[in-house]
Amino acid sequence: MAPRRRPRPWYRTRAYRLTRTLVVTVALVAGGVWWAGDGEPAGTVASGAVRDDGEASSAPAGAEEVRHGPDSHRPGGGAPTARPRRSPAVRRVRPAPPPAPLPRSRATSLRIPFLGIEAPVIGLGLDRERRLAAPPGDDPKLVGWYTDGPTPGERGTAVVVGHRDTRTGPAVFLGLERTRPGGRVEARRVDGRTAVYTVDAVRTYAKAHFPDTEVYGDRGRPELRLITCGGSFDRKTGYAANVVVFAHLTGVRGRAGGH
Repeated sequence: MAPRRRPRPWYRTRAYRLTRTLVVTVALVAGGVWWAGDGEPAGTVASGAVRDDGEASSAPAGAEEVRHGPDSHRPGGGAPTARPRRSPAVRRVRPAPPPAPLPRSRATSLRIPFLGIEAPVIGLGLDRERRLAAPPGDDPKLVGWYTDGPTPGERGTAVVVGHRDTRTGPAVFLGLERTRPGGRVEARRVDGRTAVYTVDAVRTYAKAHFPDTEVYGDRGRPELRLITCGGSFDRKTGYAANVVVFAHLTGVRGRAGGH
């Protein structure tokens, strides 16, 4: 009589082994998914990472990236989610076009707000040596406008001269060299309009090497030159240099015939 087989323990059955294998496999897969997603807290974006909207983050590590506000919820409710912080749009401002040159109208007064100057203007011509004459020394507050050149706002290079000082004391252009680029010069005209110039540069030239073309040359637009004496002073020969302010037309105020 054959010996009777004893039944296998449950933990050695084929069904148990298959079940165990399946459970271990599922556990390993779930653990791997959990481990891969645990690299950083939800709701943050690492520097250089790609956001949900496909944009690369340029914020440095540690910078605040999550903003909760009225629009930070998805449609239908739910918890706030991280939204990319976008840089504000940069609005490109086009520079204003230069004003059109004005018709001829002689100057009546000159104003330099930065220096507190507001001076009446007289017309000047050339002397016997073909040099621009200076305003009379008995009235140090006057400035002279070269009458054969452009008037305020006309196309071309207008020239204005004034004394730095006279025998009686300081004169209208005493502080002209303190003018700075970006400053404003205003020239009132007979027709009621005011030509507004913006300073480009302030330069000092030795009288023996004065660059006529650079100072008086036509630049193809309305420009202005303010000229006075400068440099060292000698009682016999006077000042050794000239101070020149370069400016160009940037605005017009008033209307023709207005007051």
